[in-house]
Amino acid sequence: MLKIITSDDPILRKLFPRFFSRYRPEKITPEIKTKVAEIIAAVEKEGDKALLRFTGEFDQVNLSSAQLPVKKEEIKAAQQEVSPSFLAALASAKENIVSFHQRQLAGQACLPEANSWFETNAQGVYLGQLVRPIDRVGIYVPGGTAAYPSSVLMCALPAKVAGVKEIALVTPPQKNGKVNPPVLVAAALSGVEEIYRVGGAQAVAALAYGTETIKPVDKIVGPGNLYVTLAKQLIYGQVDIDLLAGPSEVLIIADELAKAPYIAADLLAQAEHDSQAVAILLTPDSQLAGRVVKEVERQINILPRKETISQALRENGAIVITRDLKEAFALANCFAPEHLELMVGAVNQTPLPWLESVVNAGAVFLGSYSPEAAGDYLAGPSHVLPTGGTARFYSSLNVATFLKKSSVIAYPPDTLIQEGPKIIRLALTEGLTAHAQAVKIRMGQDNGAL
Repeated sequence: MLKIITSDDPILRKLFPRFFSRYRPEKITPEIKTKVAEIIAAVEKEGDKALLRFTGEFDQVNLSSAQLPVKKEEIKAAQQEVSPSFLAALASAKENIVSFHQRQLAGQACLPEANSWFETNAQGVYLGQLVRPIDRVGIYVPGGTAAYPSSVLMCALPAKVAGVKEIALVTPPQKNGKVNPPVLVAAALSGVEEIYRVGGAQAVAALAYGTETIKPVDKIVGPGNLYVTLAKQLIYGQVDIDLLAGPSEVLIIADELAKAPYIAADLLAQAEHDSQAVAILLTPDSQLAGRVVKEVERQINILPRKETISQALRENGAIVITRDLKEAFALANCFAPEHLELMVGAVNQTPLPWLESVVNAGAVFLGSYSPEAAGDYLAGPSHVLPTGGTARFYSSLNVATFLKKSSVIAYPPDTLIQEGPKIIRLALTEGLTAHAQAVKIRMGQDNGAL
């Protein structure tokens, strides 16, 4: 099920090309691209009519336009359908998420406006940066084989901290036409009241272009399946997006002191997401590798999603025996995983010094008692993270995701007259005479000659 290979084994290059190049495996066929483009075009043209048609086709739920928005009564009723322990856990998660993202603005009054700055340079030019939150954001929350109330908190709360005024949430309806109650409870706890029971590429298109019922947004965030991801890619430019999320990943670096049961549990937890999930262990200790395989085989038997896990580990999982930890970190940085776990050194100590060796990772989990599951639910940082090697240039969803920056420039008259010849020379060199004239006229040189 879980193969053991060495770092110089040719199969490693075949299984995981991103260890050696910037190749990103894609499962997007021309047929899928065409279908998603058709869905987007239909929603842009037909609005609610297309939304309702696709909801009936893909979700087997027949709705009217009036039923697209989730009513306040349904949100209130959802509170009675969840357990007190779930509510308590959700409240703790909210507290941690808000606290973490407020720290991103620490020292600046925790307000977006405080990130603005202004100064007068040596030439007397007033320069600055005006920071403002995005006005309206759309959040996509999956609702297919599993619903994710945690994703509501991880997207909505950073947006709230950033100062976003309007948040619209879309999520697929269940077979009975209702929205998953834990998702509604998480939305209410996050201060999101505008919720629509629609999913898939059609929901992304509705957020981007608007319909009779759904007002368009300025940015779309949140994870989704292949159709949702491709739809986000196609509407980018009409609106902004957070990132293009692919199958989830965990990469663990461990040495001889690591505990095999912990490693196996985390590999299994990652593979539980879906059959495309990636779970990899890098270690220089071949004996540890053998113990981990035995633990995986022992622990998997008690897990309900055993079939999904088995397929993921068989197709996208591996234990790689490296020459040493240095090579393990080099491979990890090439892979740029979504989740990177470091189980290096004494089990009861945090391997903080090794953090200096990390260059590319969406989130880093230090020590044997920092499972990736803690980051998924409770720790505080958003679990919306770059996948598919994009941690080389993408960051996790955070407060800055919801902020935009405008440059501010103010020239005093004397400074423009003094600096004007430089601007004119640069403009004329590029053949933009009107640009030059716009400066000359302010310098009192409007004699019709350039």
